Amino acid sequence: MLSRRGLSTAILALVVAGAMAFFIPTAAAQEKVSLTVSAAISLKDALDEIGHVYEQGHPGVKVTLNYGGSGMLQHQIEQGAPVDIFFSAAEKEMDTLQSEGLIIPETRRDLLANQLVLIVPANSTSVKDFADLARPDVKVIALGEPATVPAGKYADHVLKHLGLLPAIEKKIVFAKDVRAVRMYVETGNADAGLVYRSDAQGSAKVRVVAAAPAGSHEPIRYPAAIIKQTKHEAAAIALLEFFSGAEAGAIFEKYGFVAPERISRKN
Repeated sequence: MLSRRGLSTAILALVVAGAMAFFIPTAAAQEKVSLTVSAAISLKDALDEIGHVYEQGHPGVKVTLNYGGSGMLQHQIEQGAPVDIFFSAAEKEMDTLQSEGLIIPETRRDLLANQLVLIVPANSTSVKDFADLARPDVKVIALGEPATVPAGKYADHVLKHLGLLPAIEKKIVFAKDVRAVRMYVETGNADAGLVYRSDAQGSAKVRVVAAAPAGSHEPIRYPAAIIKQTKHEAAAIALLEFFSGAEAGAIFEKYGFVAPERISRKN
């Protein structure tokens, strides 16, 4: 027979073992899935809100948002950055990753569209349209770097289409992304800049004076897809579906984006 002390020890051991058996699966169940979304910087305001909304409704998921120029994000993915979803501001970068076998092609979809606009500081009156960029009193024009920033590539196409590039190319300063372009204009370090309408809408320090003419650049479409190396494919698919749904769509619209079907193929 067990002594009183031995019996107490045995009972304590059973209680501890039972508690551990209960704790281990509970802790595992509470462990969050972490998803990293590499997204064009122009999506920041909208995705910050959407990510928060998604986490509120899906407490088992942590959404990490990594922003930058689409070209820079493409290079990060090519170099093995741990990314689950890529959300680009242009089709070129997504096309490249698809050709390299780095995305799951059947998950790719065009989620949004945008418009390129000419902005000036809110209190400026010197620039009223694209032609004014050639005026001698306009000294600095900010654009995204065309090689890595889709907005810069679209801006380059617009200026060439309008025949303005030779007259203004010495005035151009290139920025790392579209938000940096906006900042140059907000601070008065540039007299004008070309950004997406969604970026212009997000700042009271700039105003839109003109939109890129129809046919002056390729349609601005935002494709998203799941990266092939993801370790959480089912969770990534669920998040991508949420991006495509009505709740996220209303938030995107609030920040100036539109559904891709509302943008003509010839823009």
